[in-house]
Amino acid sequence: MKHTLFGALIAAALAVPAYAENYTIIAPAAPGGGWDQTARTMQEALQAEGISDTVQVQNVPGAGGTVGLAQFVAGAQGKPDQLIVGGYVMVGAILTNASPVSLADVTPIARLTGEYEAIVVPAASDIQDINGLIEALKADPGAVSWAGGSAGGADHIAVGLIAKAAGVDPTRINYIAYSGGGEALAAILGSQVTAGISSLGEFKAQADAGALRILAVSSDERIEGVDAPTLKEAGLDVALQNWRMVAAAPGITDEQKAAISADIDRMVQSKTWQDALATKGWANTYLAGADFQAQLDKDIAATGAILKDIGLVK
Repeated sequence: MKHTLFGALIAAALAVPAYAENYTIIAPAAPGGGWDQTARTMQEALQAEGISDTVQVQNVPGAGGTVGLAQFVAGAQGKPDQLIVGGYVMVGAILTNASPVSLADVTPIARLTGEYEAIVVPAASDIQDINGLIEALKADPGAVSWAGGSAGGADHIAVGLIAKAAGVDPTRINYIAYSGGGEALAAILGSQVTAGISSLGEFKAQADAGALRILAVSSDERIEGVDAPTLKEAGLDVALQNWRMVAAAPGITDEQKAAISADIDRMVQSKTWQDALATKGWANTYLAGADFQAQLDKDIAATGAILKDIGLVK
């Protein structure tokens, strides 16, 4: 009887999912942008699905995520409860800011999402379509101001590629970098800049409400539900997808990395996460393990070549 009762108790204990780490996620940007949204969506999914009991998000903005990255590398060493989100923007910012730390100093876990860029103007703008914006850019590159994310990030790279495709010297573009999506959006809505560029999800609500006009998107084909042409349709041979990732602390063990990876995999497969992707218009580009590391290495090399080509790094 005692053995039977003991066995039942053990079985019951094993049947209850043990909470993993009570994670802290660094969002290396100001509130309102893509990294902040990614971190807070992770927070919601990890908690709602019972994967983690408590998840906190900390914003550490500055220099395209490299300020937060440096703080993370210095303070999270060997701590399996510490995570940081990042992505394509950070890859470029590391190069343009000559950052003393890089993604080689953290433990990449997975690529989570992908999103295309959108070029927008305020609803009151005289610019009605992407051709009008390109005409203004060709006439006087410096007179066309662009609001976007951090220098060297996906937004900045996209503007450089657009300029180059239009026959304009990319080094002459007037790009104004903002550390958070909220700040850039305020500048666009306030007509403080000519145009704005960022991930589509950051503009969609304002576009749907009629406050912004989407001139073009950076996808290869038109995006369902978005009344805007691709850059390629406008005669500009540019296609670009911004992606976001999650990484763990440096110096963790293989067992700790495996446990974190398992938590992220459960999160990505969960209904809460999948529903969030649909709501926010994020593409599921989940890639983990050695496959993600190989793709990350390729993206770092390709980004360096692009930044040199458009004059953002030497």
